[in-house]
Amino acid sequence: MAMAPTVKVILGSIAFAIFWVLAVFPAVPFLPIGRTAGSLLGAMLMVLFQVITPDQACARSISILGLLFGTMVVSVYLERADMFKYLGKLLSWRTKGPKDLLCRICLISAVCSALFTNDTSCVVLTEFVLKIARQQNLPPHPFLIALASSANIGSSATPIGNPQNLVIAVQSKITFGRFLFGIFPAMLVGVCVNALILLCMYWKLLSVQKDEEDASTEVVGEDDVISHRFSPATLSHLTSLNSQELNGYTNHVEPTLRNRGNLAESNSIQSSPNLNGQIDNRGYFSESEIQNVPSAGFESVRNSDASKEIGISESIPSKRSSSADKVEYDSFMSLGFSKKWKRTLWKACVYLVTIGMLISLLMGLNMSWTAITAALALVVLDFKDARPCLEKVSYSLLIFFCGMFITVDGFNKTGIPSAVWEFMEPYAKIDHIGGTAILAAVILVLSNFASNVPTVLLLGARVAASAAAISPASEKKAWLVLAWVSTVAGNLSLLGSAANLIVCEQARRAQHYGYNLSFWSHLKFGVPSTLIVTAIGLILISG
Repeated sequence: MAMAPTVKVILGSIAFAIFWVLAVFPAVPFLPIGRTAGSLLGAMLMVLFQVITPDQACARSISILGLLFGTMVVSVYLERADMFKYLGKLLSWRTKGPKDLLCRICLISAVCSALFTNDTSCVVLTEFVLKIARQQNLPPHPFLIALASSANIGSSATPIGNPQNLVIAVQSKITFGRFLFGIFPAMLVGVCVNALILLCMYWKLLSVQKDEEDASTEVVGEDDVISHRFSPATLSHLTSLNSQELNGYTNHVEPTLRNRGNLAESNSIQSSPNLNGQIDNRGYFSESEIQNVPSAGFESVRNSDASKEIGISESIPSKRSSSADKVEYDSFMSLGFSKKWKRTLWKACVYLVTIGMLISLLMGLNMSWTAITAALALVVLDFKDARPCLEKVSYSLLIFFCGMFITVDGFNKTGIPSAVWEFMEPYAKIDHIGGTAILAAVILVLSNFASNVPTVLLLGARVAASAAAISPASEKKAWLVLAWVSTVAGNLSLLGSAANLIVCEQARRAQHYGYNLSFWSHLKFGVPSTLIVTAIGLILISG
């Protein structure tokens, strides 16, 4: 591709530089508007500078956004169906010490990320991991790194594991099944190797358990460990009951209690007509009246016959009262059981729809429409106003991707990425080991410098075209190499992927269990792990 006119190259580079600065440093002092607004600003500048036309900007990557939206909605309904609560139980179920817990975190984080995206897994599991570590008086540091690094590695196995894989799957038209079977062996070995590196680096730390008196926080009960929920949009924690269910429950209980109170009040008035004037308007005796009760004892003996007559006359209404209470109690219990069975049936339907979505993806159906269809099926099965669930979708992330697609496409039209690739292409051929290693190094550096999704957007089509000139099999292998390296590259540093930052921020803000995961402590593990895991995965994918 030839270079664009000089003015367009300069203006396009300025727009892309503004986008990059705000994407990597969202709180930069001179323009602290955040990543989402920064991506929109970059896109708007590309159109205003006439690097890209408005019609070209509006036609960007609708299928990718549809797939991302569908998977977000499915994740919201899985959260409501307690899927992540069960994952939290699985983490703490019959653990056999710190090393077993670390390996379990690696496995569960990887599987969860492959099915529900790495960002979602990190949002959900971070506080679980913190609570369990504090509960067992263990240092949180190794477990948080295990969670983030395994989430990144595990997400490489499927097209729905992370955003860059979504882009690769749509652009390459590789089916879900071929994508999975192409990277799954590398992912499985990578997770195991990553766990071994963690065990080697933190063996002594995991072998010496902290004393109870040295624990910085109070040990929590198991109910606290398994009651965490999340919202993908705000990363907030929700209560155990859905608001609509809580309102329905309150609307049922209030009339029941009110009816019982009225029955009790009427019975007390009927059984003591001679005390009717001594009861205040709230139904309670005053303190002076309670003190005068002993002096009224003789009067009660004198009027014992009258009391007996009154007791006989009140027996009929008391029986009616007890029978009414029994009817109310039976109806309340039957309503509770019916709600329980309805919720169990609904949860089973959510899991079945999710499994059906995964099977459809494996069969090679269109990924975007499959995800959207599954999301709409869950909305219909819920049989409620879908607005509360749809509000949990991270629309800011969708807007960020819209702006990023336009910005990167405009930068591609300047011709700079093509010129750089033409210089490197002879040395990055995928048909020999040296070329694959150079290509992996370029992807690794760019993914940490410009983030993994822009790297895939900039290099994807060029790497695939170069490999297609060799053979169709080489083209598929090039896409898989790009997916593997750009994903695992996120483990290199704390800023390498959004999953790392989510774990860091969630851990820092967690109430009562807060922990600060530093940049250098992560880098000390990230560099050797990323290089070793990337190299092993490349051997398995290329072989």
